[in-house]
Amino acid sequence: MRHVSASHLASTAMPADYLDFVRAKVAAAPVFGVPVDPADISPILIRHQPAIVRWAVEGGRRAIFAKFGLGKSVMQLECVRLSRRHHGGRGLIVAPLGVRLEFMRDAAMLDIDLRFVRSSAEVSLTDPAWGGLYLTNYESVRDGKLDPKLFTVASLDEADCLRGFGGSKTFREFMKLFDGMPSKFVATATPSPNEYIEILAYAAFLEVMDVGQAKTRFFKRNSEKADQLTIDPHKEAEFWLWVNSWSCFVQRPSDLGFSDEGYDLPPLDVRWHEVASDHRAAGEEKSGQGRLLKADAIGIVEASREKRDSLDARMAKMMALRAEDPAAHRLLWHDLEREREAIEAAIPGVASIYGSLDLDTRERRIAAFSNGEIPELAAKPVLAGAGCNFQRHCAWAIFLGIGFKFRDFIQAIHRIQRFLQTKTVRIDLIFTEAERAVRRELERKWKDHDAQAERMSDIIREFGLGLPGAADTLIRTIRDGTAATVESGDGWRVVNDDTVLETRRMATDSVGLIVTSIPFSTQYEYTPSYNDFGHTDDNAHFFRQLDYLTPELLRVLRPGRVAAIHVKDRIRPGGMDGLGFQTVDPFHAQCIEHYKAHGFAYLGMHTVVTDVVRENNQTYRLGWSEQCKDGTRQGCGMPEYVLLFRKPQTDRSRGYADEPVLKPKPLCWTEDGAQVEWDDDLSMVIGSGYSRARWQIDAAAYWRSSGDRLLTIEDLAGIPHDAIYRLFRAHNWATLYDYEAHVRLTEEMEARHALPTDFALMPVTSWHDDVWTDVARMRTLNGDQAAKGREMHLCPLQFDIVDRIIRMRSAPGDLVYDPFGGLMTVPLRAVKMGRRGAAAELNPGYFADGVKHLRECDAGRATASLFDLLDMGEAA
Repeated sequence: MRHVSASHLASTAMPADYLDFVRAKVAAAPVFGVPVDPADISPILIRHQPAIVRWAVEGGRRAIFAKFGLGKSVMQLECVRLSRRHHGGRGLIVAPLGVRLEFMRDAAMLDIDLRFVRSSAEVSLTDPAWGGLYLTNYESVRDGKLDPKLFTVASLDEADCLRGFGGSKTFREFMKLFDGMPSKFVATATPSPNEYIEILAYAAFLEVMDVGQAKTRFFKRNSEKADQLTIDPHKEAEFWLWVNSWSCFVQRPSDLGFSDEGYDLPPLDVRWHEVASDHRAAGEEKSGQGRLLKADAIGIVEASREKRDSLDARMAKMMALRAEDPAAHRLLWHDLEREREAIEAAIPGVASIYGSLDLDTRERRIAAFSNGEIPELAAKPVLAGAGCNFQRHCAWAIFLGIGFKFRDFIQAIHRIQRFLQTKTVRIDLIFTEAERAVRRELERKWKDHDAQAERMSDIIREFGLGLPGAADTLIRTIRDGTAATVESGDGWRVVNDDTVLETRRMATDSVGLIVTSIPFSTQYEYTPSYNDFGHTDDNAHFFRQLDYLTPELLRVLRPGRVAAIHVKDRIRPGGMDGLGFQTVDPFHAQCIEHYKAHGFAYLGMHTVVTDVVRENNQTYRLGWSEQCKDGTRQGCGMPEYVLLFRKPQTDRSRGYADEPVLKPKPLCWTEDGAQVEWDDDLSMVIGSGYSRARWQIDAAAYWRSSGDRLLTIEDLAGIPHDAIYRLFRAHNWATLYDYEAHVRLTEEMEARHALPTDFALMPVTSWHDDVWTDVARMRTLNGDQAAKGREMHLCPLQFDIVDRIIRMRSAPGDLVYDPFGGLMTVPLRAVKMGRRGAAAELNPGYFADGVKHLRECDAGRATASLFDLLDMGEAA
């Protein structure tokens, strides 16, 4: 029977303290700042600018993602000035080369004494009584010449240029220099769509949230590939709401309710110019067959080769475009040194910006072009495409070539297409016919960029700065126990609700056995609900939520009965602890201490060892090549564990449960056919009962699993029978482990009086050369992968593991409970083994699939499992 929003559930809801804990999970930026009196903000700031400054200073650590021309420099100067006035000490603005002039001009307008420095020595030589504001460039900080610890407040202007410093390691090291600073800001143009790592890096710099924590909270990881990260679809809306709690994506003043007068972007006239490719250099196929025409240069190597081969043709096109107005102020964007050399040879007197150029000379040339003193400037977007304002005298840019770096591309365009530009902006883009795919990709990213910018404008228009109106939206994802869904059938009852709320509603001493695979701390989130145990910040936060559940599990379990908890340790990336190599987070040991602290007695654990080859694909930590490079940094395969805990019995003078789980020894037949109890001296055939042979395997520390589990629809999608058959043949079908066959073999030995009583004659042993002891994980379809992201658990419980626990630790008719029901494996197997089953599951999709399996069991139909695919393949 199905019940929705049952009144009895509402009346027994959890006390406010648990729900308060859940509500506190709502992602919002912490506040580090101080109140700001609007009268203290310079009256020179207009419309949107005072509102953003006040929000940023009161937040203390905030990001200003404002469109080109909205006044990021004046807002930064005010943010640093106001914050420094509260904190004391010195304020620092770090900016790209070439924008010193802009900041000095704006500081003079605001009547702020701003001093440019390149080293710590220059700071110490200033008047000690003067705290003041300083300006420096990124290179001075990066190269260790200027120590950020000399300052109490800092702002990074065009912070995304940090990515040009040679990789993520430098980026992270740069960020650490500012750790703990009382107030700090970043100001840059709207980040490109899908540049999630860039956004997370800003959050880490501002100390809003750690990158690893944010990845866990908002993203799903490909468990087969460690380096793939995509946003979880059901977390995308929350992610952008969270981002907008510590940053403001402002595209125009009207986003904050102000007039857009004077802030209309100038029209953009984009002209694409295709030049012919040299097909004589088309190359060869892998087979050696020569190509008639060049293929689209979509790879980085091919694109670079195409740029070299087409330089003369592209230069000719650029010179033809220049001839339309030779005296115009113009930007000539290029990517290669050979292109710069060609431009300088073709245009005498052109001003060039390049990496080896003296920094002072570079700044002078940029300033001269910005002031209209130089007619043409040739530069790479990575060197002059960020922070520079060229719109006062220039409205025309020619791109000598195109490439894959959309961030550099869009930044270069907006050096002249900015607010306060008075002319139509002309952009000429030269490419070859072999680069058509590159053009399509640039246009796609451009479209996505604009769409994402509009989405952020919608959010800030709806919820305001800091998301004051978003709390109600986020709270809707919290389950409070008033809308549970209950399904029941022949011997089972399952509930779609928060497991803490459901377990609290259960009767005391009503459960004969608990079997569950708990969430592995922050490894995955299974639902968009904040009730999800995977929706936690770290291990400590996870165990604080588990503190609400575990006492309830102890209460509902009968005295003397067992809770079997399936867990797995976790890998900690080297970047999380600064060690530079991966380590192991002993999650199973933390679980042992947790359950003991809540009154459970620890009995031991069974180990189910995994396959290192598969595991290495998930973590890249056990690679053969890495072992060859340095054998000291590598750990070992990570097994799964079934931890066994017991609720102490009422009578402490004896060790038996209040209601023991009795197992009759086998009934046997003598040679004349008489049925008798087991006797080691008799010659017999084993009948029904719990045999010594089964006990020897069950009691072992190492367990091996066949890997069979519940089958999902996604496992079958689009797979023909012959392909299914070949797939399983390729994944060690010949070595498939069969627990029942193992038991039968040892029972036959026992029947012949050949099974020792003081040691295990045929223990579970390893089948894989690379794994020590018992390697039991079948390398086959993994639920989380085959279900295309729905089955997100790292290692769901297998049938035979659950069966063994139920057989050993419960009696027929007992209630077997799983507080994290998932696809309802535990109640399903309990019913099949003559017990009763119960479970709670928060994910409505898993709940619906699990109910379907249980209904099939009620109808007497066999429930499809993973290994049924084999039979289908053989039938084909």
